[in-house]
Amino acid sequence: MTGQIHNSRFDDDELRSALADVVAIPVTPFAEDGSVERGTYRALVRRLVDGGVRTLTPNGNTGEFYALDPEERRLVTELTMEEAGDEATVLVGVGHDLPTAVAAARHARDAGAHMVMVHQPVHPYVSQDGWVDYHRAVADAVPELGIVPYIRNPRLTGQRLADLGELCPNVIGAKYATPDAAAFAAFARDAGLERFVWVAGLAELYAPAYWAVGATGFTSGLVNVAPEVSLRMRDALRACDYPAAMEVWEQIRRFEELRAADQSADNVTVVKEALAALGLCRREVRPPSRVLPVERREEIAALVKAWSL
Repeated sequence: MTGQIHNSRFDDDELRSALADVVAIPVTPFAEDGSVERGTYRALVRRLVDGGVRTLTPNGNTGEFYALDPEERRLVTELTMEEAGDEATVLVGVGHDLPTAVAAARHARDAGAHMVMVHQPVHPYVSQDGWVDYHRAVADAVPELGIVPYIRNPRLTGQRLADLGELCPNVIGAKYATPDAAAFAAFARDAGLERFVWVAGLAELYAPAYWAVGATGFTSGLVNVAPEVSLRMRDALRACDYPAAMEVWEQIRRFEELRAADQSADNVTVVKEALAALGLCRREVRPPSRVLPVERREEIAALVKAWSL
């Protein structure tokens, strides 16, 4: 049974509906001096909202979460709320050590956000009981908000998410990002297929396969570049029109393969390069990401041109 989320802006049904959609992960543009470029960030968020996107995740991995300092992460949250206003549901990424994650969740709440996505703990020693404890501490700190664990650990069992859901009724969804559709299907059913909203966390390339076995939303970095393309895939999947969804899949396949290559080494860089080709933001990223070589930039520019944006 799903617990009711007491939030002055969105009720439980609205939060769940927002997750069953394209969940956009905005990039974080940097100015020439390396700081967050506020005006460009606002413009990119505005472009997403004007393009029909209704769910935003500031401080996601496509936003270079781990390369931002705490003040910058707070800034990105605040800019998103100011620009999106009441036009989008905002799901703020939080993580790092537990006190930092809790403080970020409380900041998100105070800034007006509706949910938080809890990044997969990166500690080298993660027990399954400890995973539950970590997420429970964040969920208990902000009972007003919806909580969405970001699951990247293939060894985590669906039962552990079920246990967390029993303890914390505000855990309403899961972003599942292990590249195995069969494992996802089993995990979702072990955790509770109807209890949680299942978001395919590996974007458009995996969305059709995950949708077929239980996902009702998917994350996207591509949406920064081409909102209409991501929304077209969403609409096809909602209609169970898999041939139409696969037409979109074929259109964006090379772009997403470039992002996924070498264990996603250029995941963010490819998106920013496409935005640079459109004149929308600078291509610069922060280490450990890198700017692409010229020949790769030319390929991405050609892909974007072929989409007729």
